[in-house]
Amino acid sequence: MGIELISRKMDLSVKKILNGGGSLSIELIEDAIKCFSTAKLLSAYGMTETCSSLTFITIYDPATNNLKQYSENIRVISNSVHPLGGICVGKPAPHVEILITQEEFSHVGKIMTRGPHVMIGYWGQISSLENDGGANWFDTGDSGHIDGHGNLWLVGRRNCRIKSGGENVYPEEVEVVLSQHPGISAVVVIGLPHASLGEMVFACVQIKEYWVWIDININETQSNVEWQLSARVLKEYCRQNSITGFKIPKGFMIWRKPFPLTSTGKVKRDQVKAEAVLQLQPLLCNL
Repeated sequence: MGIELISRKMDLSVKKILNGGGSLSIELIEDAIKCFSTAKLLSAYGMTETCSSLTFITIYDPATNNLKQYSENIRVISNSVHPLGGICVGKPAPHVEILITQEEFSHVGKIMTRGPHVMIGYWGQISSLENDGGANWFDTGDSGHIDGHGNLWLVGRRNCRIKSGGENVYPEEVEVVLSQHPGISAVVVIGLPHASLGEMVFACVQIKEYWVWIDININETQSNVEWQLSARVLKEYCRQNSITGFKIPKGFMIWRKPFPLTSTGKVKRDQVKAEAVLQLQPLLCNL
């Protein structure tokens, strides 16, 4: 009884929880709310060079009890219902200015910011700010767009985008959809060399316990279809969730160990790509 009372007291003492560094799964959101039912849960998008957070989105507010509503919003976002795609990361903080500069042949653009939150520059290097008609803007290195309600939609890192058949593919956009499949525990999308496309979209996936990966056509499976995964199943899942054809991975491989991460929890995409290329070398030679 004493432990329960202490736990309850700690629960009520937490008023606000801020998430940063990536989106949260519905399961993790629900667990956080169970542990801290009176706390407001927010998620932030930002970077170290801008003194952390640029935009904020409320995930759960106990005053309005909007978990169900936000869960539905997450599904809408992950299904890429918005015509330009991406992940909604909310509105800028009051002191933050956000500007989208359109990229050539694209509906999304560079995410630029300015204000007192932006650093002057890196030590011993030229200023990190871009001068545009006398106005200094900092290039975040991300691409995105702003909707009619003033929400910023993050599409992905420009230095991670895949150039496939002349089209830009941001791996984050594909990952957020695949990660919603009940049989997938984690996924990293990369670009692999391809003779005609330049790069092909490829997904490295970790599957959940009790799920089985099969290499045969799904039409040939006999039982327990709900526990079986294949390339065909996941391609169809992408199509059902409005992923454009050229963005759907051309191939998949099972990743049987933890994905390599940086000290801040970011996936080392280059390392994943290098290991995938090494394992798939015979296949790539025939492309």
